[in-house]
Amino acid sequence: MSDIRAGDRERERTATDLGQALAQGYLPMAEYEDRLGRAFAAHSAGELDALVADLPVGHLRRHDPRRRTAQVRAARLSVRIHLAAYLAGALLMLGIWLAVGLGGGGWYFWPVWPIMGWGIGVVSHAIPIMAHVRS
Repeated sequence: MSDIRAGDRERERTATDLGQALAQGYLPMAEYEDRLGRAFAAHSAGELDALVADLPVGHLRRHDPRRRTAQVRAARLSVRIHLAAYLAGALLMLGIWLAVGLGGGGWYFWPVWPIMGWGIGVVSHAIPIMAHVRS
């Protein structure tokens, strides 16, 4: 058993792991309450480790709903940022096309090609993320 003193952060982490174990059906309520009380009374890291030694802590942390929520938010944000950059770039290209056209350089609508190519990239980014978010 480790004699290293446990801090509040370690106690909170153990309490979170125990809460996930309860939520995912690894602990009954009475055992959860007992372990939780012992977690907040623990003085050493070894005592905390013993409270979760028989639980699949890695699995519990990977399947924490808060982690999934954070991943979904980050994925959606990345699509929004990509879309905003795309729209800003498209507006810039349209402005250049208009300025050149008004300056007598011709009216061939060349921005269609970079806008379309970049749009394919935005759609290719958004589709798998939105499909993953829905699942």
